[in-house]
Amino acid sequence: MAELRWHPLTKDWVMVASNRQNRPQMPKDWCPFCPGSGKVPEHYDVHKYDNDFPALSQNPPVPDDVATDFYKTKEAYGKCEVILYSPNHTATIPDLTLPHVRKLVDLWTERFVEISKDEKIKYVFIFENRGDVVGVTMPHPHGQIYGYSYVPKKIELELDSAREYYDENKKCIFCEMLKEEQCAASRIIFENDYFTVFLPFFTEYPYGMYIMSKNHKQNLAQFTEEEKDAFAAVIRETVGTFDTLFDKPFPYMMCMHQGPVNQEESSDDFYHFHVEFFPPMRSADKQKFNASSETGVWAHCNPTAPEEKAIELRNAHERFLAKDQEA
Repeated sequence: MAELRWHPLTKDWVMVASNRQNRPQMPKDWCPFCPGSGKVPEHYDVHKYDNDFPALSQNPPVPDDVATDFYKTKEAYGKCEVILYSPNHTATIPDLTLPHVRKLVDLWTERFVEISKDEKIKYVFIFENRGDVVGVTMPHPHGQIYGYSYVPKKIELELDSAREYYDENKKCIFCEMLKEEQCAASRIIFENDYFTVFLPFFTEYPYGMYIMSKNHKQNLAQFTEEEKDAFAAVIRETVGTFDTLFDKPFPYMMCMHQGPVNQEESSDDFYHFHVEFFPPMRSADKQKFNASSETGVWAHCNPTAPEEKAIELRNAHERFLAKDQEA
């Protein structure tokens, strides 16, 4: 079974993909993403791999006969890809050289452009789940790309807020957010010529950093070569900062927010490229759980002050840079 089911209370689609419950837990002595497995090239730096257990497909099955006049279904049309970061099974992003991470940025960009060519695709989501605590079954360094036939609810809400703010103020809400953070300075972790990394004023997670483009761009394909170099550097340093925080690989969900594709209305004036991190830890050995308030009514509670956690992250970033220079 693989289909979309309409949630009438939230006005959103839910992917029902029972085939994904058969995803294997990787055996200790074999990995499909490692050279020699027969599933990937013998030699690669970064690689696109079609998901073996896709929730969405460009040739989807007919939905089960369960729809009614009230409950709607539609085909689970879309694209699910795995992006392999390295042939090294134990590598992390900070272990990779900057030119290697730039190849990853190029592959993300290439796949964004290619998936966007399908006019049925309305949103291209690049993301990474890292660590057992967020349900990762394959520890080999990788991320994923989903191409949806609809705009997911959170992006829809962001677009609505951004459009409303632009209509009222003739300014980009994300550009204004970045100005506010730069003015406050206390929540900025680090920056380079093209990107700023900060812990937002409103972050729901103790270490929930954002990466935001300083220039008003909507997606990776609009970046210059210099911006792509800078983005590779900022991704590597951000993950390195996380890993240095408690001196161990840090679990997170990395979510790349770009403008929707194949829309009648352009969002170029009011939407803005950024990356959101959702790290589930609130200390080295304590997890931040999304309990009833967060899950049931989306009323989030951050048990820490962003300004205080920003100090920890800035110190971790400095330690990462020092360690990286010694390597």
